[in-house]
Amino acid sequence: MSIDERTDAPAVTVPIDLKRLKRVGRRPSFLDYLVQLWDRQSFIFFDAKARVQSGNEKNFLGSAWLVLTPVLSGLSFYLIFGLLLNTSRGIENFIGYLIIGVFTFQMSTRSITGGSKALTGNTSMIRAFRFPRAALPIAINVRELLSNIPVTIVMLLFVILTPPDEEITWRWALIVPAILLQFLFNLGVGMLLAPLVLKIPDTGMLLSFIMRIWMYASAVFFSDHRFDQYPVVKTIMDFNPIYLVIKIIRESVLYATSPSLRDWTVLALFALVSVGVGLIVFWRGEESYGRV
Repeated sequence: MSIDERTDAPAVTVPIDLKRLKRVGRRPSFLDYLVQLWDRQSFIFFDAKARVQSGNEKNFLGSAWLVLTPVLSGLSFYLIFGLLLNTSRGIENFIGYLIIGVFTFQMSTRSITGGSKALTGNTSMIRAFRFPRAALPIAINVRELLSNIPVTIVMLLFVILTPPDEEITWRWALIVPAILLQFLFNLGVGMLLAPLVLKIPDTGMLLSFIMRIWMYASAVFFSDHRFDQYPVVKTIMDFNPIYLVIKIIRESVLYATSPSLRDWTVLALFALVSVGVGLIVFWRGEESYGRV
């Protein structure tokens, strides 16, 4: 039988349930999003660990810069504020006071700044692969948390080795929950800023100035008692989460006193609210990342 003589088979209609089709790149539900992040916890941790090890490999001193950077910053602040401006007046163990302030604040500076650039710095990866984008700022903050471990050890060694001698007490262990709450707060702020920096790049340029002002408002190199006669400013400082982290560590390490329940409560609320709101805001913009 020739082709012309062949009769065409009758067309078969196949029903398609459009409700079961899913749009490519569709944002999952919030709970599914959290599950996807949890499923990638190993990748996040190992990526953060690898970046810690390779972060300064091009420099001759390598990872030593993790410690040298806050040490040199602390030295410059000591020369300017401790010796020239005499802000050390009335502060017991000013070197320990300053070192704790500088080391602790710089962790927040690196984490918040890095988290805010998580989207703009990984555009090619976002466009090439499908994954929950919140993994990027989480990996950056985990990297900074791991980097802060040797920095914290050096900070405590400074406190132990420089006069006056400080007694090691069980309260030193309170550094761990304080830094973990700081980590959550930094992560939340970074996730809140990342979509904004992606849409308005100028925000990233302003962030360094904002962090500098924030540093002055966190009593890094002067006593918070300077503002006792300014109740409004003192109240603002008392609700500054980074200042509360610094205050809790100073009280635990330098003064062998237990931080107040009020300070722990305010810090915990800031940490949990910021990371919760940050996750929701980041999740809501999930479909737009890589298209801007």
